[in-house]
Amino acid sequence: MASSRSVNALFLSVLTCAALATACGGQSGDGKAGADQESERAAPAGTGYTSDQLRQALPTELSGYRRTGEPEAGEYASLKSIANFLQLQRQVTYDKPRCAKVTGASVALDEELRTVPAAVAIFSKGGGHSVSTTLMAVPNSTAERHVQVRMPEQCKQFRTKINGKWAEHEVVEAGSGDTGLGSRIVGVASTLNETAVKTWYVVLRGRGYLATIALYGPTATRAEAEQLARQTYDHAERILP
Repeated sequence: MASSRSVNALFLSVLTCAALATACGGQSGDGKAGADQESERAAPAGTGYTSDQLRQALPTELSGYRRTGEPEAGEYASLKSIANFLQLQRQVTYDKPRCAKVTGASVALDEELRTVPAAVAIFSKGGGHSVSTTLMAVPNSTAERHVQVRMPEQCKQFRTKINGKWAEHEVVEAGSGDTGLGSRIVGVASTLNETAVKTWYVVLRGRGYLATIALYGPTATRAEAEQLARQTYDHAERILP
């Protein structure tokens, strides 16, 4: 039987953006999604990067963390971890249905992003902490729209149910940040019985791409999430033409 901690981790994986869903959902064995070759041949109009370029622009190391497996790249919705997230999402009940799309999951659930070139890398360290970093080739207007998403007041606290068990979530809206060409930060504290975990999301805009960074763990902090986001952005800017 799964422990309360493992059930709570499942809840979190369903509720977050694609970056954290990838961390909880695993990766493909060879680092390539099924549509990877197609997305490498041509990027969508208004973008200049292929999934292969984005994969190369992902950080190879993050302070205090070790990369887990090889980065995954391809069309966004074809990534194994994103497909797992979308499948799990259908199994979740929200006490406030409107809140389903206002945490980090707003990126993963955006229909416009399903076919864009994307790449993701996952890192971990002891104590149940993990980081996922995702890069997506999108027009600047699309990236800016996701940076500007804000949490409705009624979604600052909500509950989710899966397999008959309820988890409680409290959202700390940190608002805008100063990473990249614009960013937003959201923190979520989740509890199930005596189990508590925290997730911090950073969504930022770069030159022709959208990046998401999700930090997950019992002692995750905003300061560390912002530091990891800056490392991700700085590395991408050095690599991408």
